[in-house]
Amino acid sequence: MIFGYARVSKNDQNLDRQLDQLKQAGCNRIYQEKMTGTKKERPELTRMMDSLREGDTIIVCELTRLSRSVKDLFELVERINEIGADIKSLKEPWLDTTTPHGRLLFSVFSGVSQFERDIIRERTLEGISAARARGRKGGRPKIDPKTVKLALDLYDSRACSVDNILRTTGISRATLYSYIKNRKTL
Repeated sequence: MIFGYARVSKNDQNLDRQLDQLKQAGCNRIYQEKMTGTKKERPELTRMMDSLREGDTIIVCELTRLSRSVKDLFELVERINEIGADIKSLKEPWLDTTTPHGRLLFSVFSGVSQFERDIIRERTLEGISAARARGRKGGRPKIDPKTVKLALDLYDSRACSVDNILRTTGISRATLYSYIKNRKTL
């Protein structure tokens, strides 16, 4: 079975161009949605992935319709690959796992992407190690317990507004509410 996936980011945008291209490409079933690609939960994409079987093919007009990040794209293509299905982009000919050439190109790009992630991780760990060697511990600076106690006392007294408490103590709203919620003993 050949599935198509079409997506636009806003409700007032039109899917017609993508639908025409996917029909022309021979899609038997087209999943379509109007939702931003930055959302991880896209119901139609999930439905399509759930109905995908070995030997099926997914066609998209362009990769930006399927994913907004390279990491997300590679994870999605890997899931499709694990099922034994293929994916093809009409706009980006290098992503066509239905051909040996396309599988090779995707493997190369995937390897480069993994290499980049590994290098970033390695540099981050080196940076943390170098900072620790210089005596830096990292993380957020600790708030003086006396300041937190003052903020909680002011809050409990109801004598000051939250904005006044924040200005007086210099702590953030999120921190104040976190301490109120957890009532850490000082």
